[in-house]
Amino acid sequence: MGATFTVSRIALKRMLTAMKLSEKSSDELLANLNKMHRHINAVAFAGMLQRLGMKTEDVTNVLRRLGIDDITISSIFNMLDEERIKSAYGRVVELYLE
Repeated sequence: MGATFTVSRIALKRMLTAMKLSEKSSDELLANLNKMHRHINAVAFAGMLQRLGMKTEDVTNVLRRLGIDDITISSIFNMLDEERIKSAYGRVVELYLE
């Protein structure tokens, strides 16, 4: 079972501002979180941050500030990459060579 991390809206807004995310983008992210009843998995959250224009390093820093360890952050980005591959190329299949 995964861990849960909690952050206040104010603290999240400050983090996003510190990472140079625009006011408009910060408000958009918070509005999307409200639509999701303020619960989101880390992979979707990281993807949202990237779609708003944040660099991978900045997303990593936000996740670290939330208390997520580097191994978990690496897994989050691996899952994001897998999702992108699946959406860009369809279903990924396993190939066996004999």
